[in-house]
Amino acid sequence: MDRNPPLARQDLYPPIEPYASGMLRLDALHTMYWEQSGNPHGAPVVFLHGGPGAGSTATHRRFFDPGHYRIVVYDQRGAGRSTPLGSLEDNNTPALIGDIEALRQHLGIDGWAVFGGSWGSTLALAYAEAHPERTLGLVLRGIFLCRQNEIDWFLYGMRTVFPEAWRNFAGFVPEAERNDLLSAYFRRLTDSNPAIHMPAARAWSTYEGACSTLLPSPDTVAAFGEDRMALGLARIEAHYFRSNVIRPAEDLVARVGRIRHIPGTIVQGRYDMVCPIVSADELARAWPAAEYVVVPDAGHSAMEPGIRVQLVGATERMKYLR
Repeated sequence: MDRNPPLARQDLYPPIEPYASGMLRLDALHTMYWEQSGNPHGAPVVFLHGGPGAGSTATHRRFFDPGHYRIVVYDQRGAGRSTPLGSLEDNNTPALIGDIEALRQHLGIDGWAVFGGSWGSTLALAYAEAHPERTLGLVLRGIFLCRQNEIDWFLYGMRTVFPEAWRNFAGFVPEAERNDLLSAYFRRLTDSNPAIHMPAARAWSTYEGACSTLLPSPDTVAAFGEDRMALGLARIEAHYFRSNVIRPAEDLVARVGRIRHIPGTIVQGRYDMVCPIVSADELARAWPAAEYVVVPDAGHSAMEPGIRVQLVGATERMKYLR
């Protein structure tokens, strides 16, 4: 693939509506929301949202040319419109990989391109490494490898750049509990009383939102504070941070040889504070065939202008892969 082809389009496609949607029963507890938009006979692509637990939105359809792509968007178990919201039972990385395969088979798709950012990049890599024969291409943004050092950075390191947001985050719990913020938040997030778990969810989620953009974005913080987003994101994210750190034997970079033949693009904001660039740099060095794009004036959010341009450009170039 040309490493510096011209960008055919400079921003998101216009809003579109799904032509099909449904709920897929995954097991006795979990049911997953899915939708399709764009060209029913087009090249299949699946969008993996972040978090884990953030859910998908209508905007996520707009990274793809609806005339070319059969666009599959869904909410991972416990997130968004999937039910039950915020459920941690049987919620782990292997289950999420299995859910992607269940959806692919349900929709009768033989193979598809996979697009994911932040936690979505983690899941995209894990899925592709488990099912390279079903993965036609990868577009990844804001690389997160689900390692302990990345989680420690989120919980404590981001205060070196966003001290005000971190003080609000840490200050939500009593001072005596601040040496283990993850446990302190997890206890509150899993409390059955909404008067306890919802304020904790908003405090966690708005902390992430406040640190996600290069420049302050009140709209981003407000979106992260919405009830459904906050509860799914905070509860499931804390659960994964406690229980689903990827073990060294399953390290995503160590296993990149499984996908080295798959065309890929990595888009990373230079000043991404939620998922610092060091992880993207390590992945790019281990996977030199992938196109690696560093956006010099962006943080973490896919909605920042430079990130949007590069992600849409990546999906445009992916049309011509063989």
